[in-house]
Order: sequence, then structure tokens, then C-alpha cells
Amino acid sequence: DPKGTASVNRSRAGLDASGKMIAYENISKAFSRLNVATNEGRAADVLAGHLLGFPLKPDQSFEIPVASYTFDHGRLGWEIIPPLMDRASPLRTTHLRDPYGPPILFGSESFMDEVAAATNTDPVDFRLQYLKNPRDRDAVRIAAEHYGWQKRPSPGNDQKDNDVAVGRGIAFRRHFDTFIALIAEVRIHRRTGKIDLTRYVCAHDVGMIVNPDTLRHVIDRQLVYGTSRAMFEEVRFDENMVTSVDWLTYPVLHIDSIPKSIEIVLIKRPEAAPSGAAEMALGLVPAAIGNAVFDATGVRLRRVPFTPERVKAALSRA
Repeated sequence: DPKGTASVNRSRAGLDASGKMIAYENISKAFSRLNVATNEGRAADVLAGHLLGFPLKPDQSFEIPVASYTFDHGRLGWEIIPPLMDRASPLRTTHLRDPYGPPILFGSESFMDEVAAATNTDPVDFRLQYLKNPRDRDAVRIAAEHYGWQKRPSPGNDQKDNDVAVGRGIAFRRHFDTFIALIAEVRIHRRTGKIDLTRYVCAHDVGMIVNPDTLRHVIDRQLVYGTSRAMFEEVRFDENMVTSVDWLTYPVLHIDSIPKSIEIVLIKRPEAAPSGAAEMALGLVPAAIGNAVFDATGVRLRRVPFTPERVKAALSRA
């Protein structure tokens, strides 16, 4: 069966003498977006056709990611990994929910936090400084207000000797005409590397709201599913085969790992056309959690999932 898409993100920024971010580059590297798409209508793209010898005709293409931040100079792009065989990877990949959203946003929104920290700026204030669209700004502002965000740079410096550190992190995206900000609150157990998720606050703007109850359920389920991917889910393999073959070797989220509080703030805009809500919130989960871990510990997590072993190793290297 297909595996989720793999992605590596590379970012850099330029600052002027006052600390203003004047240049930004974000490059994502992955297999061709079209080559990993599900194309059941083409015989070569299904197992039966593959076994019958239909030749593959991969499409090498990607899209430029959407970004809401405004800088004096910006460059967004993709690097396509050239296929080493007819198929780009021996492990066939395809899009999971929110195609490429979680890995790209994990890279870009973690980097925004890094630049905020480098300029000694509060993460919310930093984002607001470079968001010009009122709906972008409202999503970030409303999430922070509902959470009770106290302005200060990350990381907090008063928990270095604590066995358990608490942190908060924010991530933002605009996807077409949907505007979302997610704040995660975490507790980090330094001795074990375990992350406890204590609270999510998600401000969500889809324009005119047709069915608020359904909308809340959709967002809630995305955040739970995104948490499972960010914290637990990972396909492992060796030179011969996939080794994640059951629920022990491929763990998923259990009920005791769901955040204690999931608060969804629907932003009412009856004058705006309704836009989509499915898939869009979950893309922010890994970045929000990673930024919260940084706020608590000063350690940046750069790879998902955030397993205790991986977190503990990152803490030990700091």
C-alpha cells in the first residue's frame, strides 16, 4: 500500500541592521507531486498494470507553496528528487490528508519561530509584523487572545533546571481563502523525552459558516489525526522490506495522548464566501508542537514524529 510522502525543507533569511527580515527563502525537496498522485485511471499507475508491464510515464512537476507573509524579497520553490528508477521510490508514496501541508508547514513555520527567536521577538508579534491581509492577522490575533498569550520571546529562560518544562507554540497558514492559527501547549519530561499535550487553541476562518457544529467536528478530528502523525506514526524499513507491519511497530495515537483541551474559535465572516475546512488545520500540528517544545526547552525538533527517544536525544545534544 502507498506510504505518505517524504519531504525535506530548507529555509534561510536575511535581516537588516534593525533586525527587520528583508529576505526569505523556503525550498521544499520531494518527489514529483504528480508522480505520487493517485491515478487509478492509468494502467501503469496501478499494481495490475505494473505487473503486466505497462511502461511508466512519470510527470516531474511541483507547485509553488502558498505563503501569506510579506517580505521585501522572497523566494519560494521546489526541488524535485530525480527518480533513480522508473518509480521515484521503491516504496510507493502518495498524498495523505492535506497533501504536503504538514511537512512543508513544519519546515516553514518552525523557521519563522527560529527567526523570531534570533531577533528576540515574541512569536505572535513577529508573525503580525509580516502579515498584511486583515484576515491573516485576525486569525493569529484571535488565537492568541483566546489562549491568553503572554508576550515574550521564546524560549522561556526560567525552566532550565526543571524536570518538567512547559511551553506554548503557534503556527499559521492561509490555504486559498481559509485562514488558520493553531496554538499548542505542551509539557516536556526531560528525563524520558515524553511530550504531554495539554491544550490546543485553533482560530479558524472559512468565511460564511453554514453549519458550525459540523465545522467544529471537522476541525477537531483533523487536530486529533494530525497529532497522531506528528507524535507517533512512522513507516520504518530496511534494505529488503517495510518493517512497520502491525500496531506495535507502527503505533498510532491512543485516547490518553489526545490533548486535554481542544478549543476551536470560529471566526464569523457572513459577508465572505464560504471556503473549505477539510484537511487544512491538521497541517499546522507538527509546527505548533515543535515550536512549543522549543519554547519550553530551547531545543528545536527538526524531524517527525516526536517520539520520546528522538526528543530525549535532541535534549541531550543541547
